[in-house]
Amino acid sequence: MTALLATRVMRADTASVAEAARILTAGGLVAFPTETVYGLGADASNGRAVARLYEAKGRPAFNPLIAHVLDLQAARALARFDADAERLAAAFWPGPLTLVLPRSGQCPVAELATAGLDTIAVRVPNHKVAREILGAFGKPVVAPSANISGHVSPTNAAHVLADLGGRIDLIVDGGPTPVGIESTIVACVGKPVLLRPGGLPRAAIEQTLKHVLADAPAPTAGAADAPVAPGMLAAHYAPRTRLRLDVRRIEPGEALLAFGPELPEHAKAAKLALNLSARGDLIEAAANLFSHLRALDATSAAAIAVMPVPGDGLGEAINDRLRRAAGGDR
Repeated sequence: MTALLATRVMRADTASVAEAARILTAGGLVAFPTETVYGLGADASNGRAVARLYEAKGRPAFNPLIAHVLDLQAARALARFDADAERLAAAFWPGPLTLVLPRSGQCPVAELATAGLDTIAVRVPNHKVAREILGAFGKPVVAPSANISGHVSPTNAAHVLADLGGRIDLIVDGGPTPVGIESTIVACVGKPVLLRPGGLPRAAIEQTLKHVLADAPAPTAGAADAPVAPGMLAAHYAPRTRLRLDVRRIEPGEALLAFGPELPEHAKAAKLALNLSARGDLIEAAANLFSHLRALDATSAAAIAVMPVPGDGLGEAINDRLRRAAGGDR
């Protein structure tokens, strides 16, 4: 960034929604809550605003963005829906599902936002504040997670300010996000493919489609392998502290990210111990994941020891984020 901005934080209300729409219209950047995590919004049709968003996040320009719209009718102006996509949209929008679809011929979203692909990622969020901002602005808004690229995603306004203070114009504080983990991404370009597990479990999608979802190829760390959707880089969602996964024993100097009532050996010696869900509830664990990772990261521990988390339901998305957080160099 060439100069620091005076980032304002406003409580979510009528005035902040109007101010967010004004800033978006002027090409500015606004962070706001969705049901999944806080998003960093820019006018999707304004290439200069989209470029500012990439710069503010330090996000690689080959990593495409999700366009957020108010309803299915607005989404149809951006993309072409096949029968599977129509079924999923009808069942789960508004909600934590992103669809990757063929881009329509008249799509107004800047090509920079789609990384030059002939597909576009679209979502209809289900959060009062996000929907009010979209309604007041009246156009698609690209909104990746409101954090420095590759860092732990933000689930409250303080997380956003810690990462992006001085880089963006406004943070609309709507409190903690209820889901706490990013949207599930499904590509409907031919046979539906699960590109990223997230806040909508695989089983619910498969039940609606009446068939099993195909899996995306395993991600790679090479920047040359451009992703077809957000959140597919091998190293992503990462704290600065190294993660050690599936631990049964705590080593000296480590912090602990626990799950469930049974703790590992030497848990009492951990520098700090936080439990995603002491009762083993995966919905609670997803909501706590990123805030707990940020808190443990702040301890300057030698490593963050992570207990095993079951892989069913939302556990698939939780384990996906933990594997990516543990990947790549720190």
